[in-house]
Amino acid sequence: MGSSPLFRFNSIGDYHRAAGLPKPAHPLISVVRMDDIRLPIAEAPYSLVGDFYWISMKKMPPIKYRYGQQTSDFDEGVLFFMSPGQLFGIESTEHAADFKKPEGWMILVHPDLLWSTPLAKNIKQYDFFGYAVNEALHLSEKEEAMLTAIVGQIEQEYHTPIDRFSQNVIIAQLELLLTYSERFYQRQFITRKKSSHELLTRLEDYLDSYFNSGKLAQQGLPGVTQIAQALNISAGYLSSLLKTLTGQNMQQHLHHKLIELAKEKLSTTNLTVSEIAYELGFEHLQSFSKLFKTKTNLSPLEFRHSFN
Repeated sequence: MGSSPLFRFNSIGDYHRAAGLPKPAHPLISVVRMDDIRLPIAEAPYSLVGDFYWISMKKMPPIKYRYGQQTSDFDEGVLFFMSPGQLFGIESTEHAADFKKPEGWMILVHPDLLWSTPLAKNIKQYDFFGYAVNEALHLSEKEEAMLTAIVGQIEQEYHTPIDRFSQNVIIAQLELLLTYSERFYQRQFITRKKSSHELLTRLEDYLDSYFNSGKLAQQGLPGVTQIAQALNISAGYLSSLLKTLTGQNMQQHLHHKLIELAKEKLSTTNLTVSEIAYELGFEHLQSFSKLFKTKTNLSPLEFRHSFN
């Protein structure tokens, strides 16, 4: 995306002006219909960055886009989320002369709208604002209709005269939209078991290779970012997928494998506990012994003696 134009929007009003849209009815929230946008979308490549949240449901023609650091294809009916400061870019379109404008909607939410509400803090807890950079949400027609109805309620609310209930009603509708999106993301993880388990297999292959290479002694345990880069996925997506499928976070998963390897060495070799601790990447014997006892309720020596 190096030489492509970058559109930076400091406010929702800035985006409306650039997109050829009327002035927003509310300065801190706006529902935008895709077919109203006048941005030069066929003139790829270009990038967008906004200082507000974007929640978008797009049906688009064949197009290559970059969301964060990953290039993907748009499928029909995808929902994706961007936090303030995240990058979205159009890289290429096929048959630009015949290019048809996308369909769907966007909600633009300025962080100031959330000020003094629980959502100001809670919105950061929705994983899809992080790993959705690499995993858009695919919607069924029923799910799409459900979310579109909520969006319609939000749009209707901010077009009515503002009173002391207005912010609470809009925030409640946003929370409902996000809650349904969270539900649908979990469904997506479950219904993609095959690809998810293939990813777990790749993860295990990578970890087995790393653990058996001697790197533990020199480099210690690999970090989640290092592992994710080796698997060509985002760290957030890997962490969320692992938690969904195994109930463990990455550190717990790595510690489990570490203890299993320690058990193998304690029961099948004559290495001292100190030597085993060093091979597993521990600088201090007491750290290894403490972790081992926490996980097994036995000290390393007690575990070894149980085999004699």
